[in-house]
Amino acid sequence: MKTVKYVVTGKVQGVWFRASTQKQAQSLGLTGYAHNLPSGQVEIKATGDAQQHEALLAYLHQGPELAEVSQVEVEASELVQFTDFTTG
Repeated sequence: MKTVKYVVTGKVQGVWFRASTQKQAQSLGLTGYAHNLPSGQVEIKATGDAQQHEALLAYLHQGPELAEVSQVEVEASELVQFTDFTTG
């Protein structure tokens, strides 16, 4: 298990990015959160195994239909045991 922080840049606010990421993460069995940053980016922090993270990263590069992802930054984070995957 590991926790990873993702910061997604592009047209990712106001296009259901957080809600669709939450749905995808929950279907993968990940816990964590997705929230908007003042910069217009979306930050995701998720805990799961390597295979779950690979699948989430592939999704984040695409996002929901209305999103236009230009970059996904990936950073290892200290392990956090979340109870669910939330948006905020």
